[in-house]
Parts: sequence; C-alpha cells; structure tokens
Amino acid sequence: MSGRPPRQEDGESAAQRYKEELSRRIKEQKVVVDELSNLKKNRKVYKQQPNSNIFFLADRTEMLSQCKNTLDELKKAHQELENSEKAKIKK
Repeated sequence: MSGRPPRQEDGESAAQRYKEELSRRIKEQKVVVDELSNLKKNRKVYKQQPNSNIFFLADRTEMLSQCKNTLDELKKAHQELENSEKAKIKK
C-alpha cells in the first residue's frame, strides 16, 4: 500500500459500488417482503442463524415486520446517499 492519498476516481468508484450494492439489497428485501406477505396463514417460516446452516422456526408476522423494517432502513440509507450526491453536484 502506498503512502499517497486515494485518487478521486477511487472514491467515486467505491461510492458507486456501494450504491449498486444498496440497490441490490433493496430489490432482494422487496422480494422477501412480498413473499412473506403472500404466504398462507398456516405456512411455516424458518430463519437462518447468522454464519451457520442452521434454521429455526420463526413467527411469520414477526419475520414480516423485521423484513419491512430492514427494507425501510435500506431505503433511508439509499435516499441519504442520493441526497448527498445531489448536494455535491450543487456545489
């Protein structure tokens, strides 16, 4: 690693990659929310434990609520990113 500061393009490309990742996660979360919303009441839902291949039975309405909250957080982060980009352009 060199001692020089990162070039402007490096920062812009990293921001672009972050924005694309955020958009991908938003799309993914929308699908999850839609799938959970359309499940029949008697269907079982399982939640995967982080960093493992173990699944546990979870409450459908609780999982739907968590997924909606995650989607809202992702949308908020995306909106903040858009607003910061607009502010940079105005300067």
